[in-house]
Formats: sequence, C-alpha cells, structure tokens
Amino acid sequence: MTLSPTDPRPEPRGSGRRIRGAVLQALGRSILAGDYQPGQALPGEVAHASELGVSRGAYREAVQALIAKGLVESKPKTGTRILPRGRWNMLDPDVLAWAFSGTPDMRLLRSLFELRAVIEPFAARLAAERRSDEDLAIMDQALHDMDRLTLADEQGLAADRRFHETILNASDNDALIALSSGIAAGVEWSTRFKQRKRALPRDPVPEHRLVYDAIAAADADTASQRMKTLVQNALDDTWFGMGGGAIR
Repeated sequence: MTLSPTDPRPEPRGSGRRIRGAVLQALGRSILAGDYQPGQALPGEVAHASELGVSRGAYREAVQALIAKGLVESKPKTGTRILPRGRWNMLDPDVLAWAFSGTPDMRLLRSLFELRAVIEPFAARLAAERRSDEDLAIMDQALHDMDRLTLADEQGLAADRRFHETILNASDNDALIALSSGIAAGVEWSTRFKQRKRALPRDPVPEHRLVYDAIAAADADTASQRMKTLVQNALDDTWFGMGGGAIR
C-alpha cells in the first residue's frame, strides 16, 4: 500500500508531518484490526517503509509513536514486535480512533462501558460538590449545542464529548482529570459507532440535562444515579445499534 507517490521535488511545508501521520494511522489501524498479533514482529524497517511508499525516517517516527502508546516495543536484535494487549494504552484518543475505524471487538466495547459505569457516576457526584460557575456554563452550552445540532452532527458530537469531559474536570480530582480525554474520546467513538447502521432509538439529550440539573443543584446522590442511568442507556443504545448483539 503506497501512501504517497515518490516525488523528487521539495515537500511543501507541513507535508512531512502529514506523511508521518498517515504511516502512524496505517500501522495503528492494522494492529487494532488484528492484522498483527501480540508477539508478532512487524516487517523490517526498510521493507515496510518501501511497501508503504515512505521514507525510513517517517516510518521510524511512526514506530516511535506506537511505542509511546504501548502498542509495540523495538529491540536491536528482535526488531519491532507487538506488545500484549494489556500493555496498550486503550484510552489514548488515537488508539480508540484506530479501534473504531473498523468494527471494534466486543471486549473493547465491554471494557469501555464498564469503565464508564465505574468512573462517570463518581465523577458526577464530585462535580455536584465541587463544580464552578464556569464548569456549569460550559456544560450548559454543550447541552444547547447537542440539542440544536443533534449527535448525528460532528459539532453535536464534539459538544457531547465536551459535556462529559467537563464533568470529569469539575470533579477537581487530578486522577479523574487525567482520564478525562480518554473517557471523553470513548464516549465520542462509541456514539459514532452505535449510529453507523441506524439512528439512535431515542434522544439522549434530556438524560444529559437531568445530570446537569443535579450537578447544578449540588445534589451529589442524584447526579451519581442519573449518570449511572445515562451510561446504562448508552450501553443499551449500542446494543440496539448492533442489531441486538449482546455486549458480554
């Protein structure tokens, strides 16, 4: 697979970054799709770079990014090998994007919703106790955008992601805040996924508004319970979007 034609002319400014990004996506998607299994070595640098139609430097930089995300390790005598799945940074937004570029496996979907069911209700509880006026304003605007644009729209999806991310940030808990971008990315990609084949069976915005109302009222117990319900309904919608296939 060639990513770009060989061209002896100087590359336009910024094109090198685009090429490296394309190589990274190609490799990441292949790994997440299961084309390479844990313990398996990637093809040699020279051969693989040639196959992809890119320079060795661009290929090497893409591999370094994969190493940083926990997908591979590279050693002088053994080459670049796929690491066990437990080492992968599954909350990295890029890794999630690669996983959802095809059909994500049931283990990943189950893991994401189990994590959300643990993290988000507790984050909503803390947010109800610690949120600032600025946090409330961001969430309120996100809800207006979601309602106006719907979750079938790119900007509506971005607003949904912003809503969930703000709740984790409003928890004022550094450990939860560190998870915010990964959790929010998981929310976005699972929402994209469940709308691929059919429209959502219902409008989820009112449920988000109920969570917001409880946080705004500083009602920690209700905020936690409503977020628990929201996550469970999101799981049910995903099940519906898959045609009823169980996530076990």
